[in-house]
Amino acid sequence: MSPRDTTDVRAITEAEIADWIRALNTGFLRSPAVSERELADRSSYIVPERTLGAFDGARCVATFRSFPQELTVVGGAAVPADAITNVTVTATHRRRGLLSHMMAADLAAAKERGDVVATLIAAEYPIYGRYGFGPATSTAQWTIDVPRTGLDPRWAGPDDGGRIDLVDGEDVRKTGPELHERLRRAQPGAVSRDDRWWQANTGALVLDRSPWTEPFYAMYRSAEGEVEGLVSYEADDNWGDAKQPLNTADVNWLMAVTPRAERALWRYLCSIDWIARVKTGWRAPDDLLPHFLPDPRAARITTQSDWLWVRVLDVVRALEARTYAGSGTLVLEVTDRDGLSAGRYALDAGPDGASCAPTTRAADLTLDVGELAALWLGDESAVRLAALGRVREEREGAASVADALLRTSRRPWCPDLF
Repeated sequence: MSPRDTTDVRAITEAEIADWIRALNTGFLRSPAVSERELADRSSYIVPERTLGAFDGARCVATFRSFPQELTVVGGAAVPADAITNVTVTATHRRRGLLSHMMAADLAAAKERGDVVATLIAAEYPIYGRYGFGPATSTAQWTIDVPRTGLDPRWAGPDDGGRIDLVDGEDVRKTGPELHERLRRAQPGAVSRDDRWWQANTGALVLDRSPWTEPFYAMYRSAEGEVEGLVSYEADDNWGDAKQPLNTADVNWLMAVTPRAERALWRYLCSIDWIARVKTGWRAPDDLLPHFLPDPRAARITTQSDWLWVRVLDVVRALEARTYAGSGTLVLEVTDRDGLSAGRYALDAGPDGASCAPTTRAADLTLDVGELAALWLGDESAVRLAALGRVREEREGAASVADALLRTSRRPWCPDLF
């Protein structure tokens, strides 16, 4: 009997949660020990039916979990998504098809449930294209050299009539969820957050595996008194040989629903005494940040990468959910080796809405379901993919038509890691 034949892949039971956590910690190279606090915390939100494990005898050797999520598409509508996380395979059991088995079971269940897409944040690039996922958003991190920004060091607050106040975690829990809802409804690629996110990110829920250090929180209110921005940040303690402060402010997260709030918060961070550098955390790849500074070169990109990966499960609903700046028709031949979304689809799109349906008409473009995911939120170019040989034009100029329909003026962005 082969090693694969001895491994049982299935949904876990409540009694197996501790062993599942041990395998999860092992896969992520954390201490495999499972404390009572971690067990109680994870047991409070894990849904066993959506939590898969591979068991070799009594020992869990692979993990996989999904949960319900909403993903914002172009135009502001939200579609139901199957959010995938906690994916590991123990080093002793690699290359046995365990992830493929778990992924197939989860995606089939998600499609049966009626989810439009599946989502995940990929730790490694080569893995998830095999399952029909494509990189749908990107992210970037900047490091700001504060003395080089050209900002007036005497500046201490917004110059637009608004104000910035330091607040505490309780204030963030009160105002943050509503502010985030405003942000995600306007930001293609953004995803929903549950109450647990706010608890864990403001110290109300302290996780055993992540020692809590209280950060600073700053809130921007407009001249009208409306909360339009929040930032969470920490600072180190670093002094040079000549007793000059060289401290760095590390941004945990910053959200703003207006450019004026965004500008005010970044300028506030650059105005703090002793702060010589600001590390921005994960931001949109076309973030406005550099151009809020008199010298945009003071903000240099230190990380740039793919971020949210999407797997389209329902082509018709996915293409009908979003809006389109222009008008046009496009027939797509979608290939999908797993058969979940394969077919030929006619898209008739315009500013007033879109219709999509299976068709027997000749295809304009042929593409894999993963490439469709890369195009769907407007971040990728069909012309680029055609040049790379990943999209095939069946009608000359069809890739340009696809770009005119699908691409967006601002790039999609997912602020969350899950």
